[in-house]
Amino acid sequence: MENKKTVGFIGGKFLPLHQGHIYVIIAASNYVDELYVVVSSSKNRDRELCDREGIKYIPAENRLSWLGEALNNLENIKIIHIEDDQWEDNYDWGRGAEMIKEAIGKPIDFVFSSETGYGELFKKYYPDSKHIVVDDERKTVTTSATELRKNLYDNWDKLPNCVRSHFTKKVAIVGTESCGKSTLAKKLAKFYNTEFVHEVGREYCEKFSNLLTREMFDQIAMEHSLLQLKKAETSNKVLFVDSEATITQYYLEMYLPGERSKLIEEIIALQNYDLVIFLEPDVKWVEDGFRFAGEDAQRIKNNEKLKQMFQERCINFISVDGNYDERFNKSRELVDNLFKKENLE
Repeated sequence: MENKKTVGFIGGKFLPLHQGHIYVIIAASNYVDELYVVVSSSKNRDRELCDREGIKYIPAENRLSWLGEALNNLENIKIIHIEDDQWEDNYDWGRGAEMIKEAIGKPIDFVFSSETGYGELFKKYYPDSKHIVVDDERKTVTTSATELRKNLYDNWDKLPNCVRSHFTKKVAIVGTESCGKSTLAKKLAKFYNTEFVHEVGREYCEKFSNLLTREMFDQIAMEHSLLQLKKAETSNKVLFVDSEATITQYYLEMYLPGERSKLIEEIIALQNYDLVIFLEPDVKWVEDGFRFAGEDAQRIKNNEKLKQMFQERCINFISVDGNYDERFNKSRELVDNLFKKENLE
């Protein structure tokens, strides 16, 4: 006769998922043959909670994908989603238990949590299940989701990489030719001990000796956008981006007058930067064999054209000028302001 498999579940909002959650889930999975991780979500409740505690809203699909990545290859763990519209102060535990039991579809032997206070509720609504409390004193990972939401960036080390990318501040460094974008992006990345995304268009110019086709500009924009997603996963709270899709559209019009890409415009519309630093062309022109608009009058004209392109697309930016030292320090102050408490709330 085949032995009956033991079944357990652990639930939560996972707003956001953190290493404490992962530890408790792994510990719970060691008790049973099958562990169900139940993600409970409500668009209205969860959005209000995130707004109240000053963090970026986390849709349920993000939380599910985080758990999927964090727990992949752990074969006895299954992730399910239950959506309700109940609020914390009047949560209907009876209805919630019915939805969980229906979703799991088999007898539940164990219910896991990190709260001893849930004991009586689980005894009432899961009378045939044993409640097991794991790490209720938070000794393994010394934080809770509530504490983490209040001090997200101070608890960065407790977030899985896939979660960090959601909260990584993205700073675009933009401007016309030879205004120090690449240099500043590299210096800021070194100072903040984080990643930067290089200018993909520059690679194409070097590879094809500055002889680019119309299709290459679409490729540049797509590669640059995908590279930002990849780098965000390994960034330390902030990611610096050398140029962005509006710059690619600008160069397309410069290289091939009259041309404009619908695909690039779609990428521009999807961009979401926390800060756009626009470098004024008041540093010395540096000839590198690829640039061709070095005269002062032309630099001023191109600068105004690029600003207009940002304004037409309703992209806010902050102008930064001065010598290289002044630019670095002005930019550093702008970045630091992103993490001040009043700007996080």
